[in-house]
Amino acid sequence: MEVYPNRRQFLKTAAITLGFPTLIPGSALGKSGYVAPSNRIVMGGIGIGPRGRKVLRSFLQQPDVQFVAIADVQQERREIVKRMVNREYGNEDCETYIDMFEVLGRDDIDVVQITTGDRWHALASIYAAKAAKDVYCEKPCSMSIEESIQLANAFKQNERVFQAGTQRRSVNNFVFAAKLARSGKLGELQKVHAGILHLMPDREALPEEPLPDPSISDWDRWLGPAPRRPYNSLYTRGKWRGYYDFHAGNGLLEWGSHTVDLCQWAASADHTCPITYEYRGDDYFECKYANGVKLVMRLSGFESEGDWHVTGTCPIRFEGTEGWVEADDRNNLVASHPSLLENRPSEIVYGTDPTQHVRNFLNCVKTRQAPITNETITRNGHIASHAAAIAWQLGRKLEFDPANTSFINNEEANRLRSRNHRKPWTI
Repeated sequence: MEVYPNRRQFLKTAAITLGFPTLIPGSALGKSGYVAPSNRIVMGGIGIGPRGRKVLRSFLQQPDVQFVAIADVQQERREIVKRMVNREYGNEDCETYIDMFEVLGRDDIDVVQITTGDRWHALASIYAAKAAKDVYCEKPCSMSIEESIQLANAFKQNERVFQAGTQRRSVNNFVFAAKLARSGKLGELQKVHAGILHLMPDREALPEEPLPDPSISDWDRWLGPAPRRPYNSLYTRGKWRGYYDFHAGNGLLEWGSHTVDLCQWAASADHTCPITYEYRGDDYFECKYANGVKLVMRLSGFESEGDWHVTGTCPIRFEGTEGWVEADDRNNLVASHPSLLENRPSEIVYGTDPTQHVRNFLNCVKTRQAPITNETITRNGHIASHAAAIAWQLGRKLEFDPANTSFINNEEANRLRSRNHRKPWTI
């Protein structure tokens, strides 16, 4: 198992880092149990909206976490998080910032949760790694193949712990299905299916509105590395999906970052990605690994009746010569033979629940081992989805070299491996 060496001694006492008394009652943390300050993980957040708050709740449930600061370019969201944290701890100590570098510059903060929109995920994570922070980042974690590579490199070079928010790797019905595929109980694996959403062609820009006061909503920082465009409040209110400048893979990574990730895992392909990508129309892709296993990306039962046996969001299907299994966000497991589901987990956990994934990350922060969706796993799974999106954009079959992370004999496709970052938000 990969281990991050030379651990910075970042689990400091609250007496040093926060000016608190050396011993703090557990009740002051909103917990029934006591955790010594030296064992506590001090945490900050960057860009925490509705989904981010669900992730944050999972962090706040952990007795060894103390959340101390939020940076968000929108005042309303800053204040919501501040109230949420202070209510949990029964104090008024959560600090708020507009600028993420105020959080990254704090020596007392060990870990940051990054739950901005797609355009900021990779860049903010890289900045955090360079600031010696460990990172839990929502998906999709990159806007391009090149960003996926840069993200992985930054965490390796800076010896930081990274966990992508692809929490289904920690949800038991998906774990059970992946283990079936990897165990050989399905026979020789032939196909892995990833449920995706309808692909989204780039939308027309929204009409310009007057710029708000930056202290209320800082449009320049909200855009960050994305190209400049006129302000419209709908973008900042969560209506940015479907716009190429903001949305990774034109939406393919919205679910693909979860379901393709699970297919990579089931196919024992975390170290690589498919070598061919073909879009066959009607939101259907067929890709192939070097060993001949096929990766299919297609509409889920949630959007299209199709031939799925499960009906929840983010479905996956693994097919072998001796049987198949499917799983989805509703805790469903369906298999070709009832015997395949013997000893399935009894605990009901839904696919959107990040609790176990958060715990895996925190354990790895302490042990310096690689989390279940570390930077390398994230890199390769995201590259697979980005490469498929490029095949869709160009409307042709593409060949890819995973070792060189480039398309073979196709300069047009290779030009789409990266996106420009608007200055000064560069790597």
